[in-house]
Amino acid sequence: MKENILKAKHWQIFGLIIGIPWILSNWAGNTMSSVSMLVVMMLIFTWFWAVGTGLQEKIPKNLRMNLKKFKTFLIIPFAYIIFLTVYMGADLLKGEDNKGIIGVIIPLHLFSMFCIFYCLYFVSKTIKTVELGKKVTFGDYAGEFFLTWFFPFGIWFVQPKINKLSEG
Repeated sequence: MKENILKAKHWQIFGLIIGIPWILSNWAGNTMSSVSMLVVMMLIFTWFWAVGTGLQEKIPKNLRMNLKKFKTFLIIPFAYIIFLTVYMGADLLKGEDNKGIIGVIIPLHLFSMFCIFYCLYFVSKTIKTVELGKKVTFGDYAGEFFLTWFFPFGIWFVQPKINKLSEG
């Protein structure tokens, strides 16, 4: 599957990330908004996983980054989003307004945001390291970082690079 994502065209990935939630929202209305969010996050995180792990193999051993840390930091926000969706959905169904959980959610949310930014860093640095074949600084991969951050639109510029890198 990793190879399929690395070789997918930019419009295919964009279509999945925008199209599937749009179809779910129009098909079932607002009741599917949480499911749509989970699908979008799953697709984006799957793309992160494929790029981060798939292109790491093309980096010289002395320049490789900590893949275990990347995988952990990728799983944490996804698990948090699932927890938040299930917890908030259960409270809404019960009609409860539990403000006590805010003390737990805020630190988890901030840590989850940190994990996502780490994954953006990891993926963008991986892309540029494979492209240049040398140790890179933030100035070298800042473009990829911001394009990856604004994912649905940045994919139009980043994915063609990934296609070329995964071929060679």
